[in-house]
Amino acid sequence: MADKSQRPDVAQILAHPSYPDTIWRLTPTQTEYLPVAKGRGGPFKIHYEVHGQGPIKLVWLMGLGSRKTAWQRQTLKFGHEEGDKYSSLIFDNRGMGLSDKPIMRYSTSDMAKDVLEILDHLGWTAERELHVAGVSMGGMIAQELALMVPERICSLSLISTAAQIENTTSFVENLRTRINMFLPKSLDKSVSDAAHMLFSDAWLDLPDDTQVPDASTPNVELPPSGKYGKFETNYQRFAAQELTKRLDPEGFPKKGFMMQAIAAGWHYKSAKQLEQLGDKVGRERIMVLHGTRDNMISVPHGRKLIEMIKPGVGVIKDGYGHVFMLEDAKWHNEMVESLVQKTEKLNEGKK
Repeated sequence: MADKSQRPDVAQILAHPSYPDTIWRLTPTQTEYLPVAKGRGGPFKIHYEVHGQGPIKLVWLMGLGSRKTAWQRQTLKFGHEEGDKYSSLIFDNRGMGLSDKPIMRYSTSDMAKDVLEILDHLGWTAERELHVAGVSMGGMIAQELALMVPERICSLSLISTAAQIENTTSFVENLRTRINMFLPKSLDKSVSDAAHMLFSDAWLDLPDDTQVPDASTPNVELPPSGKYGKFETNYQRFAAQELTKRLDPEGFPKKGFMMQAIAAGWHYKSAKQLEQLGDKVGRERIMVLHGTRDNMISVPHGRKLIEMIKPGVGVIKDGYGHVFMLEDAKWHNEMVESLVQKTEKLNEGKK
C-alpha cells in the first residue's frame, strides 16, 4: 500500500492533464428545472436529467453533499451504452448542485416527495415501473419513497444506508467523527478526510481502472483532446471529482450540506415500518448492500437493515467502503441490473 503522505496534493491534482475532463459530458435525453414543493415550503426548483429512452425506468438517489454527476459511471452504462433499454433519472437533491437551496428544515420524507413530483411530471406512474437505487442518504430517501408508493416500485436497492443513524462506536470516536464533518479545514485536508471516510485505503492506492466514454459512446461530447484520460490512481480520480464539487461554492454550499446532514441525521424508520415496506414492496424486490469498511455509516447499520427488512438479496461485502458505485462500479452495476432483470420477470409473470 502506498504511503498516504505521498499521495498528490490539491495543486498536483488540479494540474493533472485529465482534471478538466473529470466530469464527463454525457448529453441527457431530457433535462429541466422543475418547480416542486408548492405548499411544502416551496415552490423551489430541482434540476434533473433523464439519460436514455428505453422502457425500463431507473431512479438514482444521491447521498449527502453529492451531486448527480457522482452517478456518471451508472449514467454512462444505463443511459448511454444501453440507453435503448433503460431510461435513467438523475437529479440534484434540494440544497446541492444546480437545484435550489431553500433555507428550511430538510427531511428525508420531504426530499422523497420532491422525487415523487419529478416522477409524476415525467409520467413514470405505472404500477411496478420504478427501479429505485439509493446510496447513503439517498437510501434513506428511497425508503421514504417506497413507503409512499410501494405499488409503483419494481425494485429497490438500498446501498450503504440505514434505518437511522446510531452510535456503533465509542462515544468519543462517534463525537469526533461528527464534529470533523463540520470543522473548517484546508482543501487538502477536506479531500483526504473524505477519501478516508468513503473508501478503503487499499482501493484508493490501486491504479485507476475507470471505464471512460470514448468515440463509440452514444450521446457523449468528447473533450478537446479527443479522448477522456485516466489518472494514475483511484485516489487521484476521486480527489479530482471531489475538487470539481468543492471548488464550486454555488453548487456545494455549506448551508445546503448542513441542511441535508440534518435530514440524514434525523431519518428514522422503525422495525414495524420496515416490515411494512417489505410486505408492500415485496421482499424479493429489495436488495441491501453494505461494506465492512464503511467509515461513514458503519456496517452494523447495514446488518440491522437486512435483519429488519429481510430482503431477497442482502450482501455485506468484506473489505469495501461506503461507495460501491465507485469502488467497484462493475459489481455494483451487475447487482443492480440483476435485480432489475429478476423483478421485470416478476412483472411479466403477473400479466
